[in-house]
Amino acid sequence: MSSRAVVFFFFALLSFSGICLRSASADNEEEDPGLVMNFYKDTCPQAEDVIREQVRLLYKRHKNTAFSWLRNIFHDCAVQSCDASLLLDSTRRSLSEKETDRSFGLRNFRYLDTIKEAVERECPGVVSCADILVLSARDGIVSLGGPHISLKTGRRDGRKSRAEILEEYLPDHNESMSVVLDRFAAIGIDTPGLVALLGAHSVGRTHCVKLVHRLYPEVDPVLNTDHVEHMLHKCPDAIPDPKAVQYVRNDRGTPMKLDNNYYRNILDNKGLLIVDHQLATDKRTKPYVKKWPRAKTTSLRSLQEPSPFSLRTILSLAQRVRSESSAVLLTSTTRSFAASQEWGQQNNMVFYGYGVGFAFAGWWLVLVRVTGYGEGWDACMYEDGGDGV
Repeated sequence: MSSRAVVFFFFALLSFSGICLRSASADNEEEDPGLVMNFYKDTCPQAEDVIREQVRLLYKRHKNTAFSWLRNIFHDCAVQSCDASLLLDSTRRSLSEKETDRSFGLRNFRYLDTIKEAVERECPGVVSCADILVLSARDGIVSLGGPHISLKTGRRDGRKSRAEILEEYLPDHNESMSVVLDRFAAIGIDTPGLVALLGAHSVGRTHCVKLVHRLYPEVDPVLNTDHVEHMLHKCPDAIPDPKAVQYVRNDRGTPMKLDNNYYRNILDNKGLLIVDHQLATDKRTKPYVKKWPRAKTTSLRSLQEPSPFSLRTILSLAQRVRSESSAVLLTSTTRSFAASQEWGQQNNMVFYGYGVGFAFAGWWLVLVRVTGYGEGWDACMYEDGGDGV
């Protein structure tokens, strides 16, 4: 693959539910450093090891947990901040984000509490659910064949559902490529970056309810005829039962591996979603899509762009944000973005864009909430506005 290929790794900084966010200001900047490496080194030094082991055990028993961890990040961080508002339960006053239409298919939340319980046994009331969520996703990526990434910790958890504005941030998989490109551009992610991020559909699956409109009443003529037969077999009903687990694997070849098969598939008209097809045919994105199938998965780490916008680029910028800003757009200034790109070049490390491939779950908004220190409760899911105790 060309050395000018833009590559991403699918990840985000994330928080969880149950803890009241604390607004910070410049006055307490020195005493409230925000995210740091090894935040729990004194209070719970074994935290990351415990989380890693739990993720390994869960993946061994339930392979799809790794997909869930990644999709959780997308759905939480896409909506204004990474504060784990995704996990809040519905109340009589507010709807949970996880119960909206755009969140259809989200699951395995109970296993996050399994991880939380293991951490609590070691360090009661110390590690935030926010950090547990982001670290579990990081370790889930490793389970799927991706690289291990060092992350800063010290996140706080939110307690306000953003269900009412969720559709403003999470694009629908049937929206035009122009709409999708515009939304990404608004947060500083350019066209090559979008193409890389949609490599998220390398793994996971798409539920039949999200793709039957391409099969019934007539088959979308742009679909690969050989693949149509497989899709019809997996989705035999024009109106699937939304409660039934009917789906098609995004990548029949390597459904459990983070690789570049996605791009081969969509160029061969095997993309399941409209956005997949558009990515391979739109004149703005197709040139970048065509670069990916030529990449050797074993050398993805070495790919480099003159101005790479990589995972480490994202994280370096995100982790520099101080706690005086409770919700920060990573690429809010040209200066910050340029500095981040330079940092990425100096570290000579860019990664392929992986993620979970449920109905457009490869898309994520780079907004992070990095207010204050991490706190922990006994569990991670509470009602909107609840104390968490």
